[in-house]
Amino acid sequence: QVQLVESGGGLVQAGGSLRLSCTASGNAFSVNAMGWYRQAPGKQRELVAAIPRGGITSYADSIKGRFTISRDNAKNTVVLQMNSLKPEDTGVYYCNAEVTVYRIGSTYTDTIWGQGTPVTVSS
Repeated sequence: QVQLVESGGGLVQAGGSLRLSCTASGNAFSVNAMGWYRQAPGKQRELVAAIPRGGITSYADSIKGRFTISRDNAKNTVVLQMNSLKPEDTGVYYCNAEVTVYRIGSTYTDTIWGQGTPVTVSS
């Protein structure tokens, strides 16, 4: 089974920075696209940023110029650097990955989620 483990959330004042990290672990797999989503209280989960294994990153309009997504393929890790944080960035941030799993007799793709890490930005 492939799992995602996140770290780096917390409480920060408006204008501050946080760095979220997420690592995929398990046996016999490769990671395709990775991304970060967030869910604010009372709202639906939304895409924040995404990064394919080799390609162009994409960002939600609300965070362009403030957040940067990057990945280390050798470590199966994706990082979200969040700068100039605003109170409206508050929410639970979830790591997401599309993985290819290799098993005896079968190969399949799956979409997996991390457990979520809370981010609170105070005004």
